Amino acid sequence: MSIEARAAMTLDVLTVGPEETVASVAQKMVQRAVSAVPVVDAEGKLLGMLSEGDVMRHFGAEYQDRRSRWLAQIAEGQKLAPDFLEYVRLDKQHAKDLMTAPVITASPDARLSEIADLLLSKKVKRVPIVEAGKLVGVVSRADLMRRIVESPDDLIDALVDPN
Repeated sequence: MSIEARAAMTLDVLTVGPEETVASVAQKMVQRAVSAVPVVDAEGKLLGMLSEGDVMRHFGAEYQDRRSRWLAQIAEGQKLAPDFLEYVRLDKQHAKDLMTAPVITASPDARLSEIADLLLSKKVKRVPIVEAGKLVGVVSRADLMRRIVESPDDLIDALVDPN
């Protein structure tokens, strides 16, 4: 018996649009206690993923040092391009500006062993599940662990007979 992604994937996935501000996305992530969100267009097509790590990069020392230098230049009377000033404002950035793309994906009929291999080999924490070009769910490491705990016999059978 082969266990497919559809048997373990989370269906109630928080998604955001590409134009949503990073501040708004971060607030939603905290409220839902998730560490990443798929970024989708109006039709549900997956455009990218925005994770805590993507957001945190802009709070890291390297980014903050550059930001401080830019702000010092402004304070000294140097003019910077308006588009550039909009970019350095953390509250003005959009999901599309920080998201990771392209995204590693799988289909609903992918075996959980394939999903586990993707998680490990690509060093990602979740794999969006896409069907006909649209996001239908996500399989995370936690989803796999939950499936192992809930149905250990199914997984043992899958290991013994992978088809």
